[in-house]
Amino acid sequence: MPEGSKSENLLNSLLESFGDTVPKQKSVSFFEEEKSNSAASQFNRLFGRQKPVYHLLGGGKSADVLLWRNKKISASVLSSATAVWVLFQWLNYHFLTLLCFALVLGMVVLFLWSNASGLVNRSSSRPPRMVLPEELFANIGISVGAEVNRALGFLQDVACGRNLKQFLAVVASLLAVAMIGSCCNFLTVLYIGFVAAHTLPVLYERYEDQVDGFIYKVLEQLQGHYQKLDAGVLSKIPKGKLRGKKYE
Repeated sequence: MPEGSKSENLLNSLLESFGDTVPKQKSVSFFEEEKSNSAASQFNRLFGRQKPVYHLLGGGKSADVLLWRNKKISASVLSSATAVWVLFQWLNYHFLTLLCFALVLGMVVLFLWSNASGLVNRSSSRPPRMVLPEELFANIGISVGAEVNRALGFLQDVACGRNLKQFLAVVASLLAVAMIGSCCNFLTVLYIGFVAAHTLPVLYERYEDQVDGFIYKVLEQLQGHYQKLDAGVLSKIPKGKLRGKKYE
């Protein structure tokens, strides 16, 4: 039938024209899409890191405490640090005073133990002796010395290097620490750092994507301000080597 063929041709032409107007999308499999999403998420991680926070903290028991894997141990460590800070900062106790009180208390306990056991059991039992291993102090000294040497090496590399941006960032960080230290004493600064070490990693692990996005926005703004400073001031500083004059 000619009318049916005409209507069929008209319908086919409409479908072809509609298909040309619709933008063609590339078909991507589920695994490729998941791979691209994971690659984008890794690219947007803070400072381009690829390892999780647990491995960056060294793993093991220290990372478990900092990330609150065992809430009882982490809470007890943080509570002990808070108690020490309250004793020294709020109650104005001194280290020598607390040390003497602890030694007196230990001697009283040992005295009562050794004498009371002889009265009750008619045979005096020797109380246990506490002996700290020498390896403990040696390991503490080695680890502290290694960290101090690494910090000094980093500061020397920054000072002797030619990266002006890194140099200004380190100087600004040291000045900020100096301002904080002028407002509070050394013990309070240590306590703030201890609390931050036990709270910031677990919060960052829980809200990782939000923190990364916020920090990248802040870094972009700081980079914009640095580019303005570089274009206005730093680029005008002569960086070439001075050539000596020739004397006849």
